[in-house]
Amino acid sequence: MHLITKFDATIVDLDGTMVDTLGDFVVALNCMLDELALAQVAAETVGTMVGKGSEHLIHSVLRHVREGRDADGALYAQAWRSYQKHYLAINGQHSDIYPGVAAGLATLRERGLRLACLTNKPTAFARPLLVAKGLDSYFDVVFGGDAFERQKPDPLPLLKTCEALGCAPARTLMVGDSSNDARAARAAGCPVVLVSYGYNHGEPVRGVDADGFVDSLEELGRVLDS
Repeated sequence: MHLITKFDATIVDLDGTMVDTLGDFVVALNCMLDELALAQVAAETVGTMVGKGSEHLIHSVLRHVREGRDADGALYAQAWRSYQKHYLAINGQHSDIYPGVAAGLATLRERGLRLACLTNKPTAFARPLLVAKGLDSYFDVVFGGDAFERQKPDPLPLLKTCEALGCAPARTLMVGDSSNDARAARAAGCPVVLVSYGYNHGEPVRGVDADGFVDSLEELGRVLDS
């Protein structure tokens, strides 16, 4: 991997990178759809829609179950309220930490790097999930998709996170699972490594422009040494 050999910080994505949250998404969305008297959605479909924030996810699901018709403002507002209620009720109950995540984060901390979790997931969902999975203590800062004016793949969240960490983008490694993370990192001037699992909108992740790929966050120690 052709990466700079010294980093001061690492920004880590949440869904599909640290925690497999597909089960949470499916349960909350189908509870929402039940309330709206709409057909349910399969996990395989939801997996291709995850990663661009809850607003995009809900619009995509509603469009899918309504056979391509976009939801009007009233329907979306009702869906959003329902989704929030159900997601907060089950947050973390149908999700699992990917193998090697805790070990990988511990290695980064042991190397003296500052850590941030940056996700398009709403902050009110992200923080409790990190706590539930015992991952919150690894991070200096946590920013959700509502923390800034724009979300990934816009570079703004990465630039603001680097600012909060007090680290230059060129010395801050972005770790994610999708083209969203890679595009944001490229635009912000951050090196980027992607995990080989995760969601990536249903597309092969190794086709994404990134500086490297790992099969587990445990491999990040080798990335730093390469």
